Amino acid sequence: MHMSNLWVRSTFLCLAALPALAMAQAARPPVADFFRQPAVQGPVLSPDGKRVALVVFDSDKRGQLAVFDLATPDEAKLLAGIRTLDVTNVRWVNNQRLVYSVRDSAHALANPIAPGLWAIDVDGHGARQLIHVEENEAVGTGTNVRSRILQWNWALQSVLNDGSDDVLVKRYTFDSRDEPMGTGLARLDTRSGQLRSIVKNPPADVEYWWADGKGTPVAAISSSKSSEALLLLQPDGSWKKTFETEAWISSVPVPLALDAAGALWMAGSDVERKTDTVVLLRYDITKPQARPRVVLDLQGYDFDGNLVVERGTSEVLGVNFESDAPGSHWFNAKMKAIQADVDAQLGSTSNTILCERCLEAENLLVVARSDRQPPVFLRYEPATKRIARLLLSRPWIKADQMGAREPSIIKARDGRRLPVMVTFPPGPRKAGRPGVVLVHGGPWIRGTQWEWNADAQFLASRGYVVIEPEFRGSTGYGFGHYEAGFKQWGLAMQDDVSDAMDFAAAQGWIDPKRVCIAGASYGGYATLMGLAKEPERYRCGIEWVGVSDIKLMYDIHWSDFSSAYKKYGMPLLVGDLDKDARQLRDTSPLVQAARINKPLLMAYGGEDRRVPIEHGKAMRDALAAAGNKNVEWVVYGEEGHGWSKLENNVDFWTRVERFLARNIGEVVPH
Repeated sequence: MHMSNLWVRSTFLCLAALPALAMAQAARPPVADFFRQPAVQGPVLSPDGKRVALVVFDSDKRGQLAVFDLATPDEAKLLAGIRTLDVTNVRWVNNQRLVYSVRDSAHALANPIAPGLWAIDVDGHGARQLIHVEENEAVGTGTNVRSRILQWNWALQSVLNDGSDDVLVKRYTFDSRDEPMGTGLARLDTRSGQLRSIVKNPPADVEYWWADGKGTPVAAISSSKSSEALLLLQPDGSWKKTFETEAWISSVPVPLALDAAGALWMAGSDVERKTDTVVLLRYDITKPQARPRVVLDLQGYDFDGNLVVERGTSEVLGVNFESDAPGSHWFNAKMKAIQADVDAQLGSTSNTILCERCLEAENLLVVARSDRQPPVFLRYEPATKRIARLLLSRPWIKADQMGAREPSIIKARDGRRLPVMVTFPPGPRKAGRPGVVLVHGGPWIRGTQWEWNADAQFLASRGYVVIEPEFRGSTGYGFGHYEAGFKQWGLAMQDDVSDAMDFAAAQGWIDPKRVCIAGASYGGYATLMGLAKEPERYRCGIEWVGVSDIKLMYDIHWSDFSSAYKKYGMPLLVGDLDKDARQLRDTSPLVQAARINKPLLMAYGGEDRRVPIEHGKAMRDALAAAGNKNVEWVVYGEEGHGWSKLENNVDFWTRVERFLARNIGEVVPH
């Protein structure tokens, strides 16, 4: 990717004219509406609160960088874009200069790219490419003058708040087998491209750096094959190991901010073990013998969020987080009052305030969203307390055509606390509907949020109650819930999926005789294992990019699993090839293929390196050998671990719609 592919735009467009699709209220939204790119994405407020930068998607479906003044919000100035890629991760360096990276959201993953980095001024001048996106891009100019564009293995670390045009960037290093070896940190002038190292005597194997607003490194997280450690910079320039934990099992506290008093705010476990969950901590690094103090405990949920830090003073004003729904907690009285006023005016949405110089800003940016409403971006004027709508992320989505998403906490069969998200079809509640148990991937992630979700809402729009269990092993609900999933693929993790379905049936929400199980990646494994373990429970299954055999995860050498994960992580989390050999056979859908006799839709990406297509081919052949002739098989040859192209999403989910209608639905679509 070279500068010839970068174009600078000074055109103006009316935000109100961004693509929208008028639909009759009674009609089901088309498949494409759920999976197309949003009209706008990622708006960020300038430090002075006068401008908003964002990504807009026009008719060619490529995201471009745009800026508009809040004084004239009906017009946006298109600044830049890449003809074959989408702009992403837009950040303000200062009030006049922006940086952004790119991604490929609409094409194949066969030729993966790095994020790269570009910079530009708000008037369209001063455009400069700072980091390449591909490994084979030239690092020279063809002359004796060396280009200052950094190689692809550099990426943006953070912006500063010192008024300069500089940013911090990090460099990833790899060994001869392309295994990660750590990162380095440097300061980059976005105008000249000049790079300056800022870390003396850097520690080894650093995966994560944290620097204060002036670019001074303060903390680092290093990771070896067996341990993870938080390191703090000492006055003499050395790095001291402050917290350490066993790799793959749990994490050290993650630095978030350094406040004006010299205290480090972190997300981590309570060192006094009073809570099982990740909490927000404040640690006075000037008193290293002191224990971190718990500042915020979300009571049953791991803290996952970001601090709102006043740019210039480093005062921690508050925090935005997610528990059962997105929320905010303010330490500053003025911001707390503003949040209360915003919530009172907007009603039923969850409302997040975004700002950098929050206390004196003329305008604040508000993101309002709910389970049925994709993000809406609004302006709030503190002086007048007026709220004005600016942008709709997906103007074609009508909230009254979407279903409610309701989180519940139930008890699994062994008494474990089990979170479950249920999405209901829009309209009046009816008992005994057909259901889809949708199992998330990972599996070591949080799978559900109380926000608009394309997969669940699409299925609900077609009349299905969607049950999404946060089975043990899922993160976000405390270490105990995560740890309970160790070596439980196909066992207690699978039982949790069944228990969630039984809960929905007991409430009368679904007809237990008309239920299909579905999921991607680990969710694909759970789909196959569910059909094999309890063949009479489900009428059908849908799995895409799914694992069909745990041993294959070890054996396929060209997957993107690192050798360290296979050697140290998987034996602890999933199962040891030798010690747990019998269990891995018993919980292999591939080995158990003869037990699967229900209709099955299988889909894979031809370029998938996370779960290579060999998983799907082996399972398809085993099912055929066992006599299951009711298998629908589809391959998207240019896709990776999931579908990036809109046309592939439309094709796949149209197949899903027809498959479900044939097996558990009432009306088969034409």
